[in-house]
Amino acid sequence: MSFTWRNTLRGAAAATLACGATLAHAHTGHGAASLLQGLLHPLAPDHLLAAVAVGLWSARALPAGRVWQGPAVFLFALAGAALAAQAGLALPFVEQGIALSVMLFGAMLVLACRGVQPQPASGLLLVAAAAALHGLAHGAEAAGAAFASYAAGFLASTALLHAIGLGAGFGLQRLRASLAQRIAFGIGAGFGAAGLVLLAA
Repeated sequence: MSFTWRNTLRGAAAATLACGATLAHAHTGHGAASLLQGLLHPLAPDHLLAAVAVGLWSARALPAGRVWQGPAVFLFALAGAALAAQAGLALPFVEQGIALSVMLFGAMLVLACRGVQPQPASGLLLVAAAAALHGLAHGAEAAGAAFASYAAGFLASTALLHAIGLGAGFGLQRLRASLAQRIAFGIGAGFGAAGLVLLAA
């Protein structure tokens, strides 16, 4: 492994580990009763990393004309599961599943760099399942009367994070292929490490 390769992996892992260790889980100890709180919620590490990773993975792994499908599936499943939670649906171990979803997206990015990845439909199913876990947590924490404003906020911020991930993925495509692959691999490994920290928090 070259010096540049090692530094790419170490830098990405260190940044995401620091983020996860500093902020821990996103679904406890904050308000969930306004548009502003909804806008700010996705900036916590578990949601931020997952949403950006979906954009990156979509740009790297989906056909050029279908890159929008990853973010669209995530947002649709996120909203649907949040509504289901408002209606009373609850599942055990949602927080652990959310942390695992960050690890999953990291693994999907790493595999995409290695040319080993699920078919687009299977990848989108994984995206939907992960988004549903985030949506269940969001729906459970929001007050009923304020849910619409809160949901509008977290959906808008999530869409912006997807766009950032897509932009980063498209930016990587303009680099030399070998360099882009090393950077994307390092980012995926860092996301996986951050998910591990979130799982242990």
